[in-house]
Amino acid sequence: MSPNRRIRGGKVVPVANLYTIILGLAFCVVLATAVFVAYKCYLQYETIYFNIP
Repeated sequence: MSPNRRIRGGKVVPVANLYTIILGLAFCVVLATAVFVAYKCYLQYETIYFNIP
């Protein structure tokens, strides 16, 4: 091993940032869908809970 070699630091890999953005967008889509479903259930059934009749 060379003593001149960098152990830490360096540039951030752009691909890792892309995966982070995709993961964040997927999380936001799932969260928005859950909020939309709860809102529609509240409008139609006046509750967000699913009761078995």
